[in-house]
Amino acid sequence: QVQLVESGGGLVQAGGSLRVSCTASERTFNPYGMAWFRQAPGNEREFVAAIRWTVSRTYYADSVKGRFTISRDNAKNTVFLQMNSLKPEDTATYYCAAKMAASVLYYYTRGAEYNYWGQGTQVTVSS
Repeated sequence: QVQLVESGGGLVQAGGSLRVSCTASERTFNPYGMAWFRQAPGNEREFVAAIRWTVSRTYYADSVKGRFTISRDNAKNTVFLQMNSLKPEDTATYYCAAKMAASVLYYYTRGAEYNYWGQGTQVTVSS
């Protein structure tokens, strides 16, 4: 059973930056893709960004494109989300997720694509 552990959340002022990380517990971790989702109170969970594990391919929600960057360190089984120019509407609990099996089509925005989820890390952006 893979465990994903997020870290790096916190409180930041609007316009500031924050980096969150997600590390997988398994030594031999080889997912097909990893993603970040977020959920604010009263809202549905929404896709933020995704990254393929073995090829250079990233995907972003329109709301974060140009401000957020997803990256990975395969040797450390870790995926990062660098968040710049943060806005109060970015306030949410951020979850990482792992899709383990390869597939012909990768519906990276869909939560159902992912097999494992972290417990979440809170990001709060004050105005």
